[in-house]
Amino acid sequence: MSIFQMLLFAFGLMGVLALGYSALSGPSSSKEGMRRLQAVRYRHSESTDTKVESQLKKAIAARKPMAFKVAGSGSRLDALAVRLDRTGKGWTLTHYLYGSVGIALVITVIIFLRTGAPLLSLMIGMFAGAGLPHFIVNYFIKRRTAQFNAKFPDAIELLVRGLRSGLPVTETLGVVAQEVPGPVGVEFKAITDRIKVGRTMEDALNVTGDRLGIPEFNFFCITLAIQRETGGNLAETLSNLADVLRKRAQMKLKIRAMSSESKASAYIVGSLPFIVFFMIWWINPSYLEGFFSDDRLIVAGLVGAVWMAIGAFIMAKMVNFEI
Repeated sequence: MSIFQMLLFAFGLMGVLALGYSALSGPSSSKEGMRRLQAVRYRHSESTDTKVESQLKKAIAARKPMAFKVAGSGSRLDALAVRLDRTGKGWTLTHYLYGSVGIALVITVIIFLRTGAPLLSLMIGMFAGAGLPHFIVNYFIKRRTAQFNAKFPDAIELLVRGLRSGLPVTETLGVVAQEVPGPVGVEFKAITDRIKVGRTMEDALNVTGDRLGIPEFNFFCITLAIQRETGGNLAETLSNLADVLRKRAQMKLKIRAMSSESKASAYIVGSLPFIVFFMIWWINPSYLEGFFSDDRLIVAGLVGAVWMAIGAFIMAKMVNFEI
């Protein structure tokens, strides 16, 4: 069996697995039926709670991102540009491209000098060049999101104090931009700048919410939209929202503590075979040279890597909780 045939077999196996996943992950008929029943209930019910819930659903539907696309739904380059913007590092598509190509070249040269296998070195280099920048961007997005969520309840409390003291909403947004450090201050500064150039507060908030993609900030935008529709005390509503966001953060910390042991086990089980293989290959390359020359061992290694990836994916889904 040639190298081309083995690669074709490995990619074919991965394609079959991807098709099976897409076939089994379609929309649920039970959820669709429940959605239709809720629509009928909203339309014909006279209950006040039902009407408020219906207004909440409409506000959430109106808050769906319009100006920006998520990855896979529109242009890949536009989605990547949005993700780079969410890191807060000022990275551009050119920086990302240069970084990916540089990582791929460095890894390819190192593996080729160590093994002398050009095709294998190129495959590993391309995989590293495509994967490492993606994980790095994800890391910085998660870190900036955590920093934003840590200060966002304090920013809402500052808004509440400003509203109770008699300041208008736009003025309190400017106070938050000046007083709260970190990503919260930067984003609220961008909101106030948009308002100053003539955009409405709702449009300015929606643009920031679509850029950030943070559920907590979307809750804030939805709360303001519902308050404008139904009326009421905005300061009290925002105070309740700040309390809900703090309890949500506490629940996330509890979930992280309860799932930490399972995550550690998943990391160890998933990474240990690759670490041991790399260490043995680095210390004594002749002991594992069959994996780079014997067709049967290459096929076995590719199949094993695919199944290890499937197992790591399943374990990651098992310990990942959304609230």
